[in-house]
Amino acid sequence: MHVQLQLKPLSVLLAAAAITTPLSAVAQDYPVRPIRMLVGFAPGGGTDTTARAIAIKLGERMGQQVVVDNRPGASGGIAGELAVNSSPDGYTLLLGTIAAFSVNPSLLKKMSFDPQKDLAMVVRAADSTNILVTHPSVPAKSVKELIALAKSRTLNAGSSGVGGTGHLAVELFNLQAGVKMTHVPYKGGGPAIIDIIAGNIHTIFATAASSVQHIKSGKINALAITTLKRSALVPELPTIAESGLPGFETNNWNGFAMPRATPRPIIDRLNKEITAVLLLPDVKSFLFRQGLDVAPGTPEEFTKYVSAETVKWEKVIKAAGLYKTN
Repeated sequence: MHVQLQLKPLSVLLAAAAITTPLSAVAQDYPVRPIRMLVGFAPGGGTDTTARAIAIKLGERMGQQVVVDNRPGASGGIAGELAVNSSPDGYTLLLGTIAAFSVNPSLLKKMSFDPQKDLAMVVRAADSTNILVTHPSVPAKSVKELIALAKSRTLNAGSSGVGGTGHLAVELFNLQAGVKMTHVPYKGGGPAIIDIIAGNIHTIFATAASSVQHIKSGKINALAITTLKRSALVPELPTIAESGLPGFETNNWNGFAMPRATPRPIIDRLNKEITAVLLLPDVKSFLFRQGLDVAPGTPEEFTKYVSAETVKWEKVIKAAGLYKTN
């Protein structure tokens, strides 16, 4: 029996080689110059602190400097737009937050990019535990007691600003508990903490980093944490989910992304190296002291998580009447 072999034309083979060779060469030689790490918040804040802790160690592992570039504004949107419009060559890395990746698409009327369509997720970096705290004058020692109190009288709840995780936690709490605590936005978490210590607001979903010292000193009371699992930072505190509102979770997470067309071998390399940095004992310990738990995984896991968070917060934002109002 004669079998006729069907050979591909030389032009097709050469075209395939032209496609695959540059990618493999880029991955093999990468990086050959410094990498820019975009951060959508000002120097000195929590996201910036995280970025700098990772950038130093990542640069050591990659053999090239990783330069933190702060571009604050629009809840991380300015840095996100810069990342989307950058060359997808592996030299622009974005450290984004829940706001930039999963909240802004529902909250903002005008966005120049779609995080899920225009960015390639690299790795989730860290989860941040928030703590539901009250002023000592509030006669509620548990989540169930706070819900009962909120149903019997008007309470207010501060946050670091409209659309932040603290604000969204208030709205989610209102929805699940069937109450209507009045939201009081501040220009940052610091002023909100000052006002709850002064007794000007009843409650707040505060970051662990900003509230633990005041909890220990007795200036404010802690009722529960907002993540699904208990935190080693405050192991004595229950979760809100186990305290009367099953499924309740707000997580002020952050993670890394790159322009959508960045070659997959580069994304895989950065995923591997960033994960290794996050798991270094000194980095992990440093972030833990800032109230952050490292949470690395695969690009696919992070992509799926961003999508789920986007759907979740779109529902909350719509229910709260905040949908695309800013």
